Amino acid sequence: MKSFTYEKATSPAAAAAAASAKPGARFIAGGTNLLDLMKLQIETPAHLIDVNGLALDTIEATPEGGLRIGALVRNTDLAADARVRRDYGLLSRALLAGASGQLRNRATTAGNLLQRTRCSYFYDTNQPCNKRVPGSGCAAIGGFTRLLAVVGTSESCIATNPSDMNVALRALDAVVETVKPDGETRAIPMADFHRLPGDTPHVETALEPGELITAVTLPAPLGGTQIYRKVRDRASYAFALISVAAVVQPDGTGRVAVGGVAHKPWRVEAAEAELPRGAKASAAVLLDGARTTEENAFKLPLVERTLKAVLAEARS
Repeated sequence: MKSFTYEKATSPAAAAAAASAKPGARFIAGGTNLLDLMKLQIETPAHLIDVNGLALDTIEATPEGGLRIGALVRNTDLAADARVRRDYGLLSRALLAGASGQLRNRATTAGNLLQRTRCSYFYDTNQPCNKRVPGSGCAAIGGFTRLLAVVGTSESCIATNPSDMNVALRALDAVVETVKPDGETRAIPMADFHRLPGDTPHVETALEPGELITAVTLPAPLGGTQIYRKVRDRASYAFALISVAAVVQPDGTGRVAVGGVAHKPWRVEAAEAELPRGAKASAAVLLDGARTTEENAFKLPLVERTLKAVLAEARS
């Protein structure tokens, strides 16, 4: 591990200002992803800003009837919160499907939003990767692609977003709250928070340099039946081959977001209009324009079958 300097932040605005003032600075809270990347020298921050002491670890009701989840709320606490379990069961189930209990005890809401891809070429520093070294190329294209993206890809990157929580937040229309280095705050819809790779796959979110996540806001409860189904190679502690987050209303309408298929949680609102007609019609719109390889083409029928199972469960 390379040497770095360290400081404890005293306020969200101060943390953002410090990150902006020091090139190569990174925020650290649970560290469940960042520390691994530092050990492998995939990320080599010159300065770490510890945000654990900030008062961002509470879950509060909003005037609009939703919930405001602090950036430092641990995954275990969020999944166990009575309000989340009652009104946003989709989110609770997605969190419990991710990682192990030990990791969930440390991992934070903001850290989960910022999880970096688990593409094996990204983790292999002997291989070219545009995410790790912009402009170096993408070894995954033409390589082993079974776990990689099938929609929203580019000639520069075919990596997937690894987070279960992100898929649920996209289906729930969450909003990410931040503070900039100048103290200005803003709210970023989950739909706009993660970026598709394009020519700049190393730019993964809409965050500006130094911008700090302070909370995630959920709208008023949607009702309906909420289901999160994750398909993986083994029963636990594995990333999704594909996952489906769905909110299904009694009349058959609803919302669907899919994980394991793209660089960001994948939701196509036009596909939701097809839900009353069934999984086949909805999946056809959801996955329109997919670019597959021989190794990952199975993801297309797997999404359709999983969505079909989710809709059947919701009806029952």
